[in-house]
Amino acid sequence: MRIGQVLTAVAAVAALLLVPPLIGAAGGGGDGSQVRGLRILVPNSPGSGYDLTARTAATALEDSGLTGSVEVFNLPGAGGTVGLGRTVTESGNDRLVMSMGLGVVGAVFTNDSPAKLADVTPVARLTEESEVVVVADDSPYRSVDDLIAVWKADPGGVPVGGGSSPGGPDHLAPMLIAQAIGLAPRDVNYVAYDGGGELLAAILGSKVAFGVSGVGEYADQIAAGELRVLAVSAGERVAGLDAPTLREAGVDVEFTNWRGVVAPPDLDEQARAELVDLLTALRGTPQWTEALQRNGWTDAFLPGEGFGAFLTAENDRVADVLRGLGLAS
Repeated sequence: MRIGQVLTAVAAVAALLLVPPLIGAAGGGGDGSQVRGLRILVPNSPGSGYDLTARTAATALEDSGLTGSVEVFNLPGAGGTVGLGRTVTESGNDRLVMSMGLGVVGAVFTNDSPAKLADVTPVARLTEESEVVVVADDSPYRSVDDLIAVWKADPGGVPVGGGSSPGGPDHLAPMLIAQAIGLAPRDVNYVAYDGGGELLAAILGSKVAFGVSGVGEYADQIAAGELRVLAVSAGERVAGLDAPTLREAGVDVEFTNWRGVVAPPDLDEQARAELVDLLTALRGTPQWTEALQRNGWTDAFLPGEGFGAFLTAENDRVADVLRGLGLAS
């Protein structure tokens, strides 16, 4: 064998040794190969719940060896519908997925989006989490009762901030709270921010009286004492948070947010199955289990066709809620 052939053979063996092992054959394609070239579109700004979910999933996919390097990029605008429109135009692209959730469902209605969730390929629902009602640590509001008393006396003078556009979870939750305490949703002074990062600055800068967001987005700030949680929107208390549920605080509201992943339309069956298999394998990794615990997320895994049926039902439910609040025709 010539020297050039020997060097080529050595390089080939070295390349194989550098490929990280898979966590079982379910990862990547059905043949056990690693998924390469995956990109995750985040349809709003850095620091948002979709952004945190996407970057957490990308890190877990890489660290577990299920994929090669995963690119995460942001394409914000119109409550996530700009990103949805981009995803719809990527017909047949099996290496692009979009991080999304309840907020995109509502934004399709409130932004009259030409792109619909019925146009994309459902891959999987991943998580559920409670919304939290939070204030800055130096806020005069020490409890939900304190907040409600002032809010009812002057609805327009108590701005509430959320990291989603009208129709998203951070908007729907305070509207439902307002309705439950006898305020008309149209009288609520809701200030929309493009994701949790912008909202955090507004809360800490006293631009809003209180904020509503997902618990995972502000876990670090809550732990550091920068934010105080007045209540959680879930039916049960959230582990690690010293805060009552809204119902415990006398407000008859229970509300949870969810997040998932969709892909462009017109994927062939093999490509769709590969993406579903990839996220199924991700769910079983210790890296993802640790991330769920760290961020206060509840495992709500629902793959493929089941997620598609769920999206259809959510579309109908959100439309009904928006109409009931007088926020949609």
